[in-house]
Amino acid sequence: MKQIKNISNGKNYNAISLGNLSELNEYVLSLSPDMNILGKVFIGRNLSCEGTEISFQVFKPGSETGFLHKHHKHEEIYVFIKGKGEYQVDGEIFPIGEGTVIRVSPDGERTVRNNGNDDLVMMCIQYKPVAFDESDAQDAVILQKEVKW
Repeated sequence: MKQIKNISNGKNYNAISLGNLSELNEYVLSLSPDMNILGKVFIGRNLSCEGTEISFQVFKPGSETGFLHKHHKHEEIYVFIKGKGEYQVDGEIFPIGEGTVIRVSPDGERTVRNNGNDDLVMMCIQYKPVAFDESDAQDAVILQKEVKW
């Protein structure tokens, strides 16, 4: 089973490597002794995330999530990086592919499948909705420092 590699850590950051995205199928997410999901990896804990969770997953041609799910409190954004497939939310089914981005509220009943001929690779970002307000638009501070490489 593939492991996340720690690249660098500091007071204000953590950097990791999953390896090549073509190697995502080497990760295994074990949910229970009877349920293992091949090709899925969560990285939030490895990055010491405090308000979000991020996962990557690969679906082989002909594979799917295999179940509908929703959340108690987390909204999700799905970013499709490679491949083609279909996404279902609240009974609506639509095509997805590289560059498709989907936001689903906690109550949205969702699932995904790869009905294409190549791997379908996605990133999912989970977070609590309404975590930002108008003041967050002004949150960034441009520093008056020279960039040195």
